[in-house]
Amino acid sequence: MSIESNRSMTWAGVMPAITTPFDESGQVDFAFLSKHCRWMVDQGVTGIVPCGSLGEGATLSFEEKERVIDTVVRAADDRVPVVPGIAAASTQEAGRLAASASVMGASGLMVLPPYIHRGPFFEVEAHIEAVIGATDLPCMLYNNPIAYGVDFAPGWIAGLAERAPNLKAVKDSSGDSRRITAVHSLVGDRLALFAGLDDMVVEAVRQGAVGWVAGLVNALPMESVVLFDKAVAGIDDPVAAREADRIYRWFLPLLRLDCIPEFVQLIKLVQQEVGMGTDTVRAPRFPAMGALREGALDVIQSSLATNPFADVKEKR
Repeated sequence: MSIESNRSMTWAGVMPAITTPFDESGQVDFAFLSKHCRWMVDQGVTGIVPCGSLGEGATLSFEEKERVIDTVVRAADDRVPVVPGIAAASTQEAGRLAASASVMGASGLMVLPPYIHRGPFFEVEAHIEAVIGATDLPCMLYNNPIAYGVDFAPGWIAGLAERAPNLKAVKDSSGDSRRITAVHSLVGDRLALFAGLDDMVVEAVRQGAVGWVAGLVNALPMESVVLFDKAVAGIDDPVAAREADRIYRWFLPLLRLDCIPEFVQLIKLVQQEVGMGTDTVRAPRFPAMGALREGALDVIQSSLATNPFADVKEKR
């Protein structure tokens, strides 16, 4: 069953790449997904991005993705836009998902390169343009060369913006903060630029990013929103800039968990430690174990013990 959204779309602020919760049998826990989404919206996030890399989108069937999108749209209840990640092994299926997401009530789409295939750039280019062309919804291009093996250069992005009028934003996870500056110098305010890696969000804001598709926000939404808002305010206000730096120094050990191959397992582990989810992942992934788990728990527990917002959260 689908639901129509009001389709308002503002490309700015903190948008969680929401994790997909699974029960002990490996099925999607839709009840918790809805609860998790509502909780983050209550904490001030500006959008929800389901079915992305952190959402283990590659492990979800087409039908599961549709139901995840529908669940998130209903939970968001037009309070914030829903921007599903659109990726598949084939261009045809990605286009179908883009069309289906529109029917489900999505307000925008985050378009990824194809799963698995690592062909020449012209094939990836054709895929991206076909998926964006399959919808009239506003789209965000996701650039993550480390994960997906293809790098969308600033000049190519500027050209795509000319060819695809519904391209409205770029999420950059290249790890190079100069990319934000380079793209902005070519497109100005034509595209909204988003930080895509948790551990360089403040740098990205200072280079011109207006949004953050975030990971640790799944466990610590209030902290993530305050950090981002202080970073934005700090562009013109030295006091806010210093406050952003103070929060960032505390948050960075946790934010770095988003930037290693086991980021899904570790972010879900943080959720478990704060009592908002479990670390259950879908095979072939296993929950973090051994030295990885022990090291992550040390970071998580020490960070939570020194959380500068602990008193505020307790009063809530």
